[in-house]
Amino acid sequence: MQYDASASTQTASPGRLIYLMGPSGAGKDSLIEAARPVLESRGVWIVRRVITRSAEAVGEEANSVSPQQFETLLLNAAFALYWRANGLSYGIPSEIDSWLAQGRNVLVNGSRAHLEQAQERYPNLLPILLTVDSQVLRQRLVARGRESAAEIEQRLKRNAQIAEVVGGGVVTLDNSARLQDALLRFVQVLEREGVLLGS
Repeated sequence: MQYDASASTQTASPGRLIYLMGPSGAGKDSLIEAARPVLESRGVWIVRRVITRSAEAVGEEANSVSPQQFETLLLNAAFALYWRANGLSYGIPSEIDSWLAQGRNVLVNGSRAHLEQAQERYPNLLPILLTVDSQVLRQRLVARGRESAAEIEQRLKRNAQIAEVVGGGVVTLDNSARLQDALLRFVQVLEREGVLLGS
């Protein structure tokens, strides 16, 4: 993981950044899509990440770019946040700063390793960690067929260490069972934190 020091300026805004994290295979993309109708109808903007992964790859709805395109975007200050992990580069578009400044609440699919830097830039950030049982995670990773057996074992090892990595203030949601259960808890958290408009 590499952090862009040029993006470390603290950003104070009336809107709140909802920073959803979780190991690959935890179901972040599924949860975001399931929650989309509720979130968009209640004032939460959902951001598409920029990723250096083939557009044909199975996974989230992201803006896929080549490594060269990513570096050009980076040089042109196109990202509010960015990191590198598992051989890929990830960027959160800089437009989120304008949306937050307008008082909009914004949801991003973030990185656990990048949380501290994200909190430095967005002090009122709401960190939410999606967790999953290791055996369930293994089944999901095998089923999607994106990683090798060795890569799956590495991801499982990192998942087992997550409790030591994430500090206080992080809201955890378990997604080992039904997606609808996780969705209900997710919406409840957002309501409790006051980031959903209306009722």
